[in-house]
Amino acid sequence: MALAGVCLALAAALAGGPAPAPVFVPVQRFTLAWTHSIEKIRWEEDYAVDRASSPRLRATAARIHGSGAGMEPPDDAVLRNGWYEYTPTTPPLQVLRLTRSPYTADYDWCVGGRCQPLSRLLPSDGGVTLLWPCDDPRGGAAQAGQGAVKPGG
Repeated sequence: MALAGVCLALAAALAGGPAPAPVFVPVQRFTLAWTHSIEKIRWEEDYAVDRASSPRLRATAARIHGSGAGMEPPDDAVLRNGWYEYTPTTPPLQVLRLTRSPYTADYDWCVGGRCQPLSRLLPSDGGVTLLWPCDDPRGGAAQAGQGAVKPGG
C-alpha cells in the first residue's frame, strides 16, 4: 500500500505513557515553522514524504528570517527579501523528533501556504512529538494500522 501521509504521536504515548492516540495527516508536502526562543527569529523547513526506498522524510528547502548568535545561515544561503534561503544537506529521516516546550511558542504546521499551530493537530505534553511517514490507518490493511502506531514500522 502506498504511503498516504504522515503520523504524529507524543513520544510518551509510544513508551506506554498516557497520551492521545497518534494522528494521521494526509499530506505529501508540509512546512514546519518556529520562532527561536532566544533570538526571536523565524525558521521554516519544507519537507516531503520520500518513497524512493523505505519511507523517509526529506527536507527540501529551508528559510531563516535573519540571523543571530549561534544560528548563522549556511554558507550557500541566499538572502531574498530578508530571508536566508537554502537547501538542507541533511539525509532523509525515518522519524522527525520535535521538542515542544511549554515555555515557548509551538511549531506552526503549514500546508499549501496556510499555517496553524501544531497543537491543533496534536496537543503537546511538553516533551517530544514524533512525526513519520505512514499509511492511512483507515485503509483497512493490517500494515497500514501498524504504520500509524509505530514510527518506521
